[in-house]
Amino acid sequence: MTIIPQVTVAVEHYNRLYRLAKRGLRTQIALDLDAAYNDDDPMEANVLAEIAGADKASEVVMLGAHFDSWHAGTGTTDNGAGSAVMMEAMRILQRTFADLGTRPRRTIRMALWTGEEQGLHGSRGYVAQHFGTRGTDGMVTPKPEHETFSAYYNMDNGTGKIRGVYLQGNEAAAPLFRAWLRPFADVDAGTLTLSNTGGTDHLAFDAVGLPGFQFIQEPIAYSTRTHHSNMDVLDHAIADDLKQAATVIASFVYHTAMREERFPRKPAPAPRGTN
Repeated sequence: MTIIPQVTVAVEHYNRLYRLAKRGLRTQIALDLDAAYNDDDPMEANVLAEIAGADKASEVVMLGAHFDSWHAGTGTTDNGAGSAVMMEAMRILQRTFADLGTRPRRTIRMALWTGEEQGLHGSRGYVAQHFGTRGTDGMVTPKPEHETFSAYYNMDNGTGKIRGVYLQGNEAAAPLFRAWLRPFADVDAGTLTLSNTGGTDHLAFDAVGLPGFQFIQEPIAYSTRTHHSNMDVLDHAIADDLKQAATVIASFVYHTAMREERFPRKPAPAPRGTN
């Protein structure tokens, strides 16, 4: 297999090249690359951690983010920010349950995924191994853990604070999330949309009929400057926004873990080609 070399440039440089090409002007680029490719270990691994549950320990609530990054910068906003937030959320939860002298009802499991940038490989592989697969006809073949899964929460849109949640078409989640966001109105988190959003690891769960959610975030300069560019470095991390995100996510996970009922799900997908 031939791998085509890839080079990522800053957004403003790309836009200039695009404008020149659109005008039909021939351009030349001079590159000075100093790169190495390491293939000593071709395997990648997810990183998992959990807080054991109590009376509903066999049921699982998950939170996660991908820790692999693009090759131009250091991957701070995509997605070191999300990984750091999820680790901080776990610290908040661990400290909360320790202070309360109790455990969560359900097991809380954090995942830092690998291979997201290459096609959600880490999360899709994990979901296929533990929860089930979806065939070309659109039908889900579940595994036993599918029944005991509650919900998955993902963060992968930069350093900006959380503004709300994409519901992925799960209308039953709206009243729950609306109530859970109410205490965060003073930190500007309160938006819900039934819309789905793509391109990140919650889709692996949603594809097999499990509740998987991505948070709406303040965009800052994510799409315009840092996403997949050589500008994605530590200078663009905003500490206060990351703290806000960790607090909101920890709260969502806490509420999900402590519910009496399993988190509501969307109707199962119909086979493709049916009405």
